[in-house]
Amino acid sequence: MGVSEIGPLALKHVPTVHGLEFDYSLYLLPPGRFPFKRWRWELWHGSHLIAAGWRLGRADAGRALRLHAADYAHRLFGLPTPPRHDRLAQGDLHPGTTERFAVGPITALLVPRALERPSVPNALSA
Repeated sequence: MGVSEIGPLALKHVPTVHGLEFDYSLYLLPPGRFPFKRWRWELWHGSHLIAAGWRLGRADAGRALRLHAADYAHRLFGLPTPPRHDRLAQGDLHPGTTERFAVGPITALLVPRALERPSVPNALSA
């Protein structure tokens, strides 16, 4: 059955589906007792913290975010977790950017968590 046989009314109402989305935080930790820079990463699904940690490089922290998000997404849908391909997860993730990734049958978004936070009014300015 072609589009012309269905009629023009059938194409006016296209359902919108919101896909799988993870929030993340990625920031440089303040200097501490260690003499090297550390990047803190957190992976969130809604209000649930899924995974967190720190890495020495920002690119390594982005890789950890992607790998943990892919693992969790597969478990969420009851799918077997595919073997990790570290080469496919490489690449820098700049803080504040949104990224789409696809691993096997799973496609998801990594969205910065700070963009989702509502602004808090300053109590002193009121």
